[in-house]
Amino acid sequence: MTPTRPDARPDIRPVPLTWLYAPGDRPDVVRKALASGADVVIVDLEDAVAPDRRAYALAATRDLLADPQPVPVHVRVHAPRDIPSLVSLPGLVALRVPKVTHPTDIARIAEISAGLPLYPLLENALAVEHAHAIARAHPSVHGIALGEADLAADLGVREDRGLDWPRSRVVVAARAAALPPPVQSVHPDVRDLDGLAASCARGRALGFLGRTAIHPRQLPVIEQAYLPGPDEIAAAEEVVKAAEAQQGALALPDGRFVDAAVVTRARRVLALAARRA
Repeated sequence: MTPTRPDARPDIRPVPLTWLYAPGDRPDVVRKALASGADVVIVDLEDAVAPDRRAYALAATRDLLADPQPVPVHVRVHAPRDIPSLVSLPGLVALRVPKVTHPTDIARIAEISAGLPLYPLLENALAVEHAHAIARAHPSVHGIALGEADLAADLGVREDRGLDWPRSRVVVAARAAALPPPVQSVHPDVRDLDGLAASCARGRALGFLGRTAIHPRQLPVIEQAYLPGPDEIAAAEEVVKAAEAQQGALALPDGRFVDAAVVTRARRVLALAARRA
């Protein structure tokens, strides 16, 4: 039987768009990330840390998160054995769990995570096939995302567009599980800001909301790409105003049809637009 999902969500700023990774064995870099303006900082104990420095990374992360932090902090763990020493830290908001392939993986993690929100990362073909089951595996799951570098290697994908189907699959799985839209995976070239902007536009079209980053210079590009523009805001305001004046389906003067789904989308646009203020 699928567990009932609680209404509670992690205590993060409304509509987070920027999620910045920082290596756990570099506490100086983590502190800079905390001051970077990112909505969420992800301390990485996995790919960003060399195997011989993982013990130090875990210890440094525990020291840093012994106190509350100015922005929400997630930790991407390397292995389940990392979790017991992290769960009681005042500065920790959530755990990101790499290489999840089956809902039973999450059930085991949930047993030792003391109710912390969990964000499974789907990084191979089997995980994508199980995306909805993973998203519904436990009430502690608050979001899912792709690990695109590992997934591309697993699938033998040679071009970025080859991942569009798994991306859409994860967007649909998250929605079907009543989770927030997934966050895009990192753009690995920190100097290619034009490419990042184009990739974000593609991700937004597919249904993603926000993106992880590996360098602070990527943050404003991501935020700008995911914020609605003036025309989009004006259109949303018109829809909401019309819906408040008249109940049920209606047509605007320019011929646009408005029903409940259109109104819901317009309200989401205005929620994002509030960030501009």
